[in-house]
Amino acid sequence: MSKITAAITAVGAYVPDYVLTNQILETMVDTNDEWITSRTGIKERRILKDKDKGTSYLGIKAAEDLIAKKGLDPKEIDMVIFATATPDLPVAATAAYTASKIGAVNAFSYDLQAACSSFLYAMSTASSYIESGRYKKVLVIGADKMSSIIDYTDRATCIIFGDGGGAVLFEPNEEGLGLQDEYLRTDGIGRDFLRIEAGGSLLPPSEETVANNQHFVHQDGKTVFKYAVSNMADASAKIMDRNNLTNEDVDWLVAHQANKRIIDATAKRMNLNDESKVLMNIQRYGNTTSATLPLLLSDYEKQLKKGDNIVFASFGGGFTWGSIYLKWAYNS
Repeated sequence: MSKITAAITAVGAYVPDYVLTNQILETMVDTNDEWITSRTGIKERRILKDKDKGTSYLGIKAAEDLIAKKGLDPKEIDMVIFATATPDLPVAATAAYTASKIGAVNAFSYDLQAACSSFLYAMSTASSYIESGRYKKVLVIGADKMSSIIDYTDRATCIIFGDGGGAVLFEPNEEGLGLQDEYLRTDGIGRDFLRIEAGGSLLPPSEETVANNQHFVHQDGKTVFKYAVSNMADASAKIMDRNNLTNEDVDWLVAHQANKRIIDATAKRMNLNDESKVLMNIQRYGNTTSATLPLLLSDYEKQLKKGDNIVFASFGGGFTWGSIYLKWAYNS
């Protein structure tokens, strides 16, 4: 009997209609298009303007897109993992609400939070469930309404983040396709450099924390950039070395879209001289945190071919980071 591997068999995505361009940001904060583009590669990002809609809306729309494209009966979904750093509510799982809304009535579900690495870690988790043989269809959603935790007077963060959602379906595969290997790591030192100070058990909400803007994302950009460049690049190089992959063997790099310079450094470490192998949409969406990887898969789905070698890489707050090697399982 062939070994069961976990393969991605469908992709879905959703981004809001409203486009926040660099030119619009110039009217909101002391910045300009040239400064943003040269340092991040971002030209615009999508924002969910409706105050009555949260991250679940982005995830639901992405899941519905996948379900429609796949022709999938949501009742066949065994579990839903919702990767997010911006859940709708504390305590109540956004995944549970999402599963109910998409009709996945036979699925159990939960949220997974590892900052910008959330989707990468969720891929690992979903694959383990599939490889165990217990479940046949695991839906992984990555979505974040980053605009809900961004201070639009802070140019260090407001230029970077956008809102969006993506989803993939994992199913068993006996052809040797799907997830091949993973290298995932964390380092608690990152807690000091990228965080929201208030709202958790250490510093519960109060009039003072609201007045001090402590419910928004704050980051030490230079430190985060340094760790991101070294760790994301190292993880990607390690996954290649461990699997005897040369730069010719790698068909695509699917890297977290945090900063074009970080992506370029990762590609350089992997000796990916062919820029067409490096998937990029940061210029259109900015950093959508948990949604960057599935949004890339959705945007480039028609170019991905069965058997293609894909290296995923991510880095996030905490610090969290890693790389996954996956063989693509279908032609669009």
